[in-house]
Amino acid sequence: MSEPDHNATELSPRRRRLLYRAHHRGTKETDLMVGGFVARHIAVFSEAELDELEAVLELLDVDLADWLSGRRPIPAEVATPMLARMAEKCSQLGAGVPEAARRA
Repeated sequence: MSEPDHNATELSPRRRRLLYRAHHRGTKETDLMVGGFVARHIAVFSEAELDELEAVLELLDVDLADWLSGRRPIPAEVATPMLARMAEKCSQLGAGVPEAARRA
């Protein structure tokens, strides 16, 4: 799947709010992993995926960072397709590195 190119001002208010929340988590590590993933995919998420994303954004940063980096497995009680997709993308080389830094 290609990475969509979008302008945040063209997004719906809900998508802009979720994008903001994803980039302002509280810890830099989680901001980069979650925010980067959301920025690349927010424009194409379905309403059901946005619901799942909202649930993921309610999880604690320390847990998200551990699960997305692979330090700990995702517990069954919070495992969702969205969280699994995020974990897969975040496990790839260069995940969380801003696009401008990857090109440098």
